[in-house]
Amino acid sequence: MNILITGGAGFIGSHLADKLIEKKHKVIIIDDLSCGKIKNINKSAKFYKINILSSSLASIFKKYNPEIVFHHAAQKNVRTSIDNPAKDAKINILGGLYLLECCKNYKIKKFIFASTGGAIYGESSVLPTPETKIPNPDSPYGISKLSFERYLRVFYKIHNIKYIALRYSNVYGPRQDPKGEAGVIAIFINNLLKNKKCTIFGNGKQTRDYIFVHDIVRANILAMQSNKIGEFNIGTGKQVSVNNLFAQCAKLIGSNIQANHGPVVFGEVQKSCLNIKKAKQELKWQPKIILNQGLQRTINWFKKNA
Repeated sequence: MNILITGGAGFIGSHLADKLIEKKHKVIIIDDLSCGKIKNINKSAKFYKINILSSSLASIFKKYNPEIVFHHAAQKNVRTSIDNPAKDAKINILGGLYLLECCKNYKIKKFIFASTGGAIYGESSVLPTPETKIPNPDSPYGISKLSFERYLRVFYKIHNIKYIALRYSNVYGPRQDPKGEAGVIAIFINNLLKNKKCTIFGNGKQTRDYIFVHDIVRANILAMQSNKIGEFNIGTGKQVSVNNLFAQCAKLIGSNIQANHGPVVFGEVQKSCLNIKKAKQELKWQPKIILNQGLQRTINWFKKNA
């Protein structure tokens, strides 16, 4: 079937496109290449260099009439959202709404949204955090992602656009941009391989739930195939401190470089870990790649491609 991926030249979207093409689907990618890269795009995909606010988006829907839409295009940087919340909202809310209008007009079957776990829940008192926890975002980025989830609910109720919002934990793996703020693993690995210093913001005791990109892709495929509606946490359910993460990366690479410590970043949560029981039960999904395996695969990719 015809499947549209926004942000399909990016880190996660390109891996998803590869898997869908492997499964013999026709994939249409739209990406403005502000973060994505041409080299990530599968040659079998149809590619359009536009952003989701472009007036030409509707013509792509008219031409291909996609049955499924995976929405990965976004402003992903927490610090950017703090510095320029209007820009964040324009892309993550207004851009998403324009996309949803096209989905409504061309009667798609299902919409899969790449949402966020940690930024939506904020500093949670319950760890691992379940979907039933009331969201409490601490940044404009978290607010914009949560707002769009609410629009998905409304469009489902009014227009019957079936959807699943996948609330990702911290995703890592091959193709992640070491220049991106969110990709701490990519930053650590890239710097360590080049014998460059790494900076840990704060004391390094803050925790995250790190999940390998191939596990994320499987979650998207299962979400597409499922008849479920709603929000699902996608993570590992395990906390890892930034200090511990850096130590693991350095050990696997064989580096003795020590990390510097920088100031705490306002708007970033201190502890984040997702309860994935709902995804296990309803989507029949669970992570398969443990952290050390995923780190080694990522290191191997950077050695060949960095």
